[in-house]
Amino acid sequence: MSNALNPQRTIAELKELRALTGDANGAQRVAFTPVWAKARAWLREKVAQLPVEIHNDAAGNFWATLRGASEQALLIGGHIDSVPNGGWLDGCLNTLAGLEIVRRIHAQFEGRPPVTVRLVDWADEEGARFGKSLFGSSACSGNLDMDEARGLVDRDGIRLPDALRAHGIEFENVKQSGCELANAAAYLELHIEQGPVLLDLDLPLGAVLGTFGVERHAITFRGQAAHSGSTPMNRRRDAFLAAAKMSPEIYRIAERSGGGVCTIGSCSTKPGIVTSVVEECRITLDQRHLDAAALTRMLKDAKDASDRFAREGNVEAVWDRLWQIAPRPFHDELIALCDEAIRETCGVSHRLPSGPLHDAAEVARAGVPTVMMFVQSLHGISHNKIEDTKEEHLALAVAAFDKLADKTMRWIEG
Repeated sequence: MSNALNPQRTIAELKELRALTGDANGAQRVAFTPVWAKARAWLREKVAQLPVEIHNDAAGNFWATLRGASEQALLIGGHIDSVPNGGWLDGCLNTLAGLEIVRRIHAQFEGRPPVTVRLVDWADEEGARFGKSLFGSSACSGNLDMDEARGLVDRDGIRLPDALRAHGIEFENVKQSGCELANAAAYLELHIEQGPVLLDLDLPLGAVLGTFGVERHAITFRGQAAHSGSTPMNRRRDAFLAAAKMSPEIYRIAERSGGGVCTIGSCSTKPGIVTSVVEECRITLDQRHLDAAALTRMLKDAKDASDRFAREGNVEAVWDRLWQIAPRPFHDELIALCDEAIRETCGVSHRLPSGPLHDAAEVARAGVPTVMMFVQSLHGISHNKIEDTKEEHLALAVAAFDKLADKTMRWIEG
């Protein structure tokens, strides 16, 4: 570890941010709100102590640039926004660890590193207010659906374009932020895992292989309403029975997939009364995998199963796609460097995929070599005020992430 790197300063700043923008229920840094603006102003004050160029791009992403001998740029990214009543580390860990790394690089190279180093705080990663995650990074990558985003409103009826304008952002110009990636040679992101894998392995850090692809559908089984007392069991067209058979089946599908996950997250019935056989049952199915072919097989297996159960129960099964995104595998060479940095810091590493999406997925989608590092989450819980990580693990994360940044700078030079 460089003498200029101080992981304890990062931990202290994380606590400072928690005190500034949280309450008894957790973090309250919802994007495009006054608390988020307060957090951004606080971050700008911290960054302004370094001789860096600071600006907000057309999508409201915050950039701090330490110019190097080469215009080729190492990007270190995170997000300071949170969900309501969120955790104290989600997103902002990387932003503040990145700040500490920029401090170290500035001190080591006396303000002139071999490559340009840029810290970015993406705007509205969470999508908590308007329901659109990865807003700033998807605008920057060019993949933001402008028609969809233009029509978004919050629960108070405020339109997204109007909320952006209140923070100096013109919605129709947000894709102009794409120019920020012109010289991007690599992108690094540190994040709490938000799940229990590293916790169960008793490991502090892991190298992330990529973000899962997602297939999300509603499946509606349609049968026949009938009196619950007068209809014999063998004469029923019970939509709920067919839907219920899907529950154990998706666990078998996930097990066969080799690393995928499947979730039935909601179930509703009609007519929904105690004295009637269920005429219609709607369930939602979320399927995720890092491998695109495996995800396709999972989806086909689920459709085949629903058709089989529908035939067995003399009902109909109708599928409607709710959302889909392809897997975003990260860069093989950067994954290897991440692994190496972790092993050098704490002796052992573990490679794992990310179930949740992150800004890193959009940067990778834009063609920038990308990798993420995970630090263990206590309880395996995030988006909750009880989210936490051991302080010694936070210190290891900052140290390992700094090693990764150093290795990546040399990789860019090479």
